[in-house]
Amino acid sequence: MARRAAPVLHRDNPDKEPLSGHVKVTPEDWLNVARDLLVSDGVAGVKVLAIGERLGVSRSSFYWYFKSRKHLLEALLDDWEARNTAPVLTHCELPADNITWAVCNFFRCFVDPALFDASLDFAVREWSRRDGKVRNRIDAADALRLKAVTAMFERHGYTPYEADARARILYFMQCGYHALEVREPMQARTARLEGYLLGFTGVEPDPEAVAAARAFAEGKMDR
Repeated sequence: MARRAAPVLHRDNPDKEPLSGHVKVTPEDWLNVARDLLVSDGVAGVKVLAIGERLGVSRSSFYWYFKSRKHLLEALLDDWEARNTAPVLTHCELPADNITWAVCNFFRCFVDPALFDASLDFAVREWSRRDGKVRNRIDAADALRLKAVTAMFERHGYTPYEADARARILYFMQCGYHALEVREPMQARTARLEGYLLGFTGVEPDPEAVAAARAFAEGKMDR
């Protein structure tokens, strides 16, 4: 009987070598597959056996890195915050000549999957419907994101009241965009950019900022 070839296991990071033979998988590999399963099958689909089968390794190797499935789920939530909340906070704090540039910096997160994983965010929100502790993590993340957007408006001269209102309009609109699974060509979306910016900020958009944001968004579409 012919011996089966050892599976080749590919990480999400293309800069890393594939795993093969008896090379151990890493915590990153377990987490990457767990994230994929969370997005595709929900939290109920995140099972140690299923991940091990996907990686082509025994279930026992899981316990080199994680104490339990609960520990893995906690790591998934930490990973979600690092992927989706941290970039929003960073982009809200970027230097900007005016509010148009500032809002365009915020938008960059949501047109670049490397800065914000919309499918992952949706999956965690679905998970939170059945788990109060996850709901608390979602609420805390939303509060942090809103605080950062509000501060962004305040830095550009808006009163605290108006900054809070505009931050909620901007952030909740963006969340709703993903929740409704709006499907439209990026060019159709960027064609409305001036109107969106006027509505969100109440001032005429800076043409240079609009051009830069449009080029960034359409560049991501071409990849």
